[in-house]
Amino acid sequence: MDNTPDLWLKALPALKSDGSKYDRGHCVVLGGPVASTGAARLSARAALRIGAGLVSVACDPSSLIVYATALQAVMTKPVKDEAAFAELMADRRITAVLLGPAAGITARTRAFVLTALRAGKTCVLDADALTVFQDQPTELFDAIRSPVLLTPHAGEFSRLFGKVTDRESDALRAAQQSGAVVLLKGADTVIAAPDGRILINRAAPPTLATAGSGDVLAGFTGGLMAQGMDVFNAACAAAWIHAEAARIFGPGLISEDLSEAVPQVLRHLGR
Repeated sequence: MDNTPDLWLKALPALKSDGSKYDRGHCVVLGGPVASTGAARLSARAALRIGAGLVSVACDPSSLIVYATALQAVMTKPVKDEAAFAELMADRRITAVLLGPAAGITARTRAFVLTALRAGKTCVLDADALTVFQDQPTELFDAIRSPVLLTPHAGEFSRLFGKVTDRESDALRAAQQSGAVVLLKGADTVIAAPDGRILINRAAPPTLATAGSGDVLAGFTGGLMAQGMDVFNAACAAAWIHAEAARIFGPGLISEDLSEAVPQVLRHLGR
């Protein structure tokens, strides 16, 4: 079935006249090392633009100055080690966690993913947060007990689930194997849930084939999930909004432009 707004629009978060930023959720994005901060910054800005009331980047103290000076509305949370990250995850006000964009294929990333899952957080796992489990994918799957979205491209998918041969059946198999919703990125993005639901976001604009586009998509999903949207609907809405923003912007698109086009998309959706 094709992914259209009619399927998830009622679940899309709407502003309340008496609401506050705290009612709109707090999304934490795991920041990468000082030489690779761009991906997390793209994700954090996207989560904020899609409506999360607060967004923070959790980063190593060595890269704090980069995030603090590059991001105005996004907060920074220095976390030196796994213990500090566990303390951050104990904060019940944090409603979604995004891990992976340029986080590094390291023991630190692996530990932080497992820490967030142990804390029962709603999580988006992207990029390095997936690849870091390529040697032991069952360790990741066994840890998934909370609402989780995996957002692999075909290469990342193959490291956990094997080569993609049939995108729809493979995505559904992966969702059922992992216990997470799976968003398999591509020109036709497939979103599959463990309960058998599956939607296809077709014919994404070719302008989305640009560096950082996937980081923005991950941020959109994290921002929607932070606001309380269920994982499957958040993934479907984010994929559609991501593509629609690209269509609206047109030629010359770079990843930074996607977040800036979101207000126009939301206005068209009545949000």
